[in-house]
Amino acid sequence: MVDRYDALLIDLDGTVYRGSEAVPGAAEAIAQARAKGLGIRYVTNNASRSPQAVADHLVELGFDTSIDEVSTSAQAGAAMLAERLPKRTNVLVLGTKALQAEVLKRGLTPVDTADEAKAVLQGLSMDLGWRELAEAAVAIRRGALWVACNVDATLPTERGLLPGNGSLVAALRTATDAEPLVAGKPATPLLQQAAKELGAHRPLVVGDRLDTDILGAVNAGMDSLLVCTGVSTDEEAQALPEDQRPTYVGEDLSVLHRLP
Repeated sequence: MVDRYDALLIDLDGTVYRGSEAVPGAAEAIAQARAKGLGIRYVTNNASRSPQAVADHLVELGFDTSIDEVSTSAQAGAAMLAERLPKRTNVLVLGTKALQAEVLKRGLTPVDTADEAKAVLQGLSMDLGWRELAEAAVAIRRGALWVACNVDATLPTERGLLPGNGSLVAALRTATDAEPLVAGKPATPLLQQAAKELGAHRPLVVGDRLDTDILGAVNAGMDSLLVCTGVSTDEEAQALPEDQRPTYVGEDLSVLHRLP
């Protein structure tokens, strides 16, 4: 399968690892693809961790990778703002220090109040509270450009599903009657940015979720592989309308090196 493509845009949780354990065979399958000359990019909706932290976690699990192979929705969200705003524009950041760092890298100025904020960038932080959401609501109602890193409603944890960034985005939607631009999957900026940085003309999106990874590929006009190592199943994929189904379905990443 990999001979048909020039790059792999690979999801993380449920695709290459599950929590603190690597999916069996994933590291080997990706290493084989790299050896054949394919560009590799790990694309994640997680906006809480820095690209370096993501790369370090992958290395700990046995993946031969580096920060250059990681694309996060925090990077994509900051890039969306930089394309639309002058340098040193004040951006109200709802998120972690990793998200603030991405704003700084793009020449913008992270702030924590609505005063003079021309944009709002929203990513998940476990410490986010009412006061921060209130500042964002004020800024958005004043006309600030609003970008959400992702709209994942839930966050999978060892305790079950907890509120994700999308749940907090929904709170601001209710409070402002506004709609954000979205960077992460199933919106297209994260995937398009990763493919552009790789110089890929025919990338394959690989993931375990129909509602983010596969729908994101469909929206971006890219082929996709659903691996049944995480959330979605082959049965769920076949139940979708034909134009929303993944191009391929496989048990795990080893299918990359077989003909479907």
